[in-house]
Amino acid sequence: FCISGHVNNPCNVEEEMSIPLRELIEKHAGGVRGGWDNLLAVIPGGSSVPMIPKSICDDVLMDFDALKEVKSGLGTAAVIVMDKSTDLIKAVARLAAFYKHESCGQCTPCREGTGWMWRVMERFVTGDADVAEIDMLLEVTTQIEGHTICALGDAAAWPIQGLIRHFRGVIEERIAGKRGQIAAE
Repeated sequence: FCISGHVNNPCNVEEEMSIPLRELIEKHAGGVRGGWDNLLAVIPGGSSVPMIPKSICDDVLMDFDALKEVKSGLGTAAVIVMDKSTDLIKAVARLAAFYKHESCGQCTPCREGTGWMWRVMERFVTGDADVAEIDMLLEVTTQIEGHTICALGDAAAWPIQGLIRHFRGVIEERIAGKRGQIAAE
């Protein structure tokens, strides 16, 4: 496992499959910066898998089946820990930009979809979006997922799916906050 992000001691460690995520982080990485209660979310298998919130991290095991059950994945076992200071929308927008850049452009769903997803995510970052775009973006991810020659399309779609699945309210609040700010001006 490679444990990075908001931990006290980022590290690479060899550990048995099915270790509880919390134990992995606390035993080998010195715990979450600010303590376990400061945890917001974890991407358990590298940037290409959906993030999971703290409520799932409390008990989930680090193996293929357990992570699949919670609609995430072990992926490359690169554990990215995010504490409550993290702007999750901005973090996923950055991943979307990365996958847009990495797309070779051969497959239409990936070539067009990664750019579209990135542009919508950038609007979510600033709050300059409509709440209806959340469901539209989720639909676009399902049109890309499984419809490309390689796995890059899936890798681009899954982080966004995880964000919407577990932190939809954060996106809605960002949009509402921007609209409230405009109304107040």
